[in-house]
Amino acid sequence: MKSFAYLAPLALLAAPAAADHHEKDWNFGDGTSPERWSTVNAAYALCDAGLNQSPIDLGTPNARGDVELTTNFGVNSGTIALGTEKVQVDFAEGFGMNSGGKEFNLIQVHFHTPSEHAISGKRYPLVAHFVHATDAGELGVLGVMFEEGTANPALTEIARGVTAGKGTAVQFDIDDMVPEDLDVFRYMGSLTTPPCSEGVNWHVADTPMTASAEQIALMTEKLGPSARSLQPLGSRLLVAPGN
Repeated sequence: MKSFAYLAPLALLAAPAAADHHEKDWNFGDGTSPERWSTVNAAYALCDAGLNQSPIDLGTPNARGDVELTTNFGVNSGTIALGTEKVQVDFAEGFGMNSGGKEFNLIQVHFHTPSEHAISGKRYPLVAHFVHATDAGELGVLGVMFEEGTANPALTEIARGVTAGKGTAVQFDIDDMVPEDLDVFRYMGSLTTPPCSEGVNWHVADTPMTASAEQIALMTEKLGPSARSLQPLGSRLLVAPGN
């Protein structure tokens, strides 16, 4: 992370979630009905008028191929950030991902309940969005869905931090939240929160991880329904794993 040029576009992604209850002028709905955020604030017009919005249903890809994606994760330190419809960990510098030869620096991970993207209509109970940015400010997100099963060790540490409160320092192995065989859906989309800015490089793992019922329940309690309604794919390219 050689510069801080990414902070401006990243603020567009993080600011709505970072605002407290008195500052935030929008909320998620039921995840099915259109949110109509432009009626809340004219600055959110793209949310309703944009043609490249997220999330989408990933079950109808129009291309298949092996996306060149590698991650440089591992044990990292972070700080818990909490707010209305927000559970987030802000990371220290040093890690990231490479997509198609482009380096993205890992900034933070936040969660939604249920998952925002669907696969053939199915939404998982929890998703982690790993937010990255290039030095030039281009955003890239890696989404990993969770299904109920064995407790996730990284989520155990995050849950401890969430219970302790915002500002709590946490440390865990980020790789514990990412499939070992990382095959992804790839498309260009948007922020899933106002102002819904487009040009976001989306990568969504096709294999879910597991989280315990207790871990999912804690996240659901803190976040509530926090998934945006599915948006049309339109004429965009959606690449599914080739295997």
